[in-house]
Amino acid sequence: MSDLAAIVAFTTLGGVASAVLAGVVLFLNRAQRERFMPHLVSFATGALLGTALLALVPHAVERAGIEHVHDVGIALLAGIGTFFVLEKFLLWQHCHTEDVESHAAHEHHRHDASAWIMLAGDGLHNFIDGVLIAAAFLTDFHLGIVTALAIMAHEIPQEVGNFAVLLQAGFSRTRALVLNILVGLAAVLGGIFGWYALRTAMALQPYALALAAASLLYVAVADLIPGLHRRTDLRTGLTQVLWIVIGVLVVVFAESQLHD
Repeated sequence: MSDLAAIVAFTTLGGVASAVLAGVVLFLNRAQRERFMPHLVSFATGALLGTALLALVPHAVERAGIEHVHDVGIALLAGIGTFFVLEKFLLWQHCHTEDVESHAAHEHHRHDASAWIMLAGDGLHNFIDGVLIAAAFLTDFHLGIVTALAIMAHEIPQEVGNFAVLLQAGFSRTRALVLNILVGLAAVLGGIFGWYALRTAMALQPYALALAAASLLYVAVADLIPGLHRRTDLRTGLTQVLWIVIGVLVVVFAESQLHD
């Protein structure tokens, strides 16, 4: 399979599979969802941290060369800062819309506006994910697979949250599922764009990998881990650690098997 075909296949798989699996989760009853989702979030946290620190960063350093390790670190730091600013902007837009619409006659309009802003932000995020998956595939085919699967793991709990926003805005389950799938396919466009852009700028690949690592680290540390800290009892904490370790070990196992 060519790199481009693999990029299209895995970005399509991620966009469709994450939305469909998230849709399945919504059909569980509330007690089942509350039992299942924390484990999925913990697993996704481990998978993202493992992929970023044990796969993407080492490959970025290897491709850049030891003399450019500092530059890779700068790219990693710049990536985290960029994703912070991007998320801050999207949150500001979301809050600004709610403030403006709160004076309207119908509560429905506020929820509807929030839903469309959420979809636009998610589409941009998926496009960026596609570019990062392309960077991984262009570096190493197996690294691309691991990166795509890690991104898919964190997309599922995010998609569940997206569904909740869309349903609150009055969307039917079918319409919410279709819209989530279409927004997920923005990753395919990002993957194709990344393939064309990075093929002609091979020197940028290590720094694209650093940005990919920054994206996964930011999602894990800024978005997922704070949610895990909301429950502080010992049993829950130990369970979270166990699932995080399982997520890391799955990445380690996948890396070792794919490179055998």
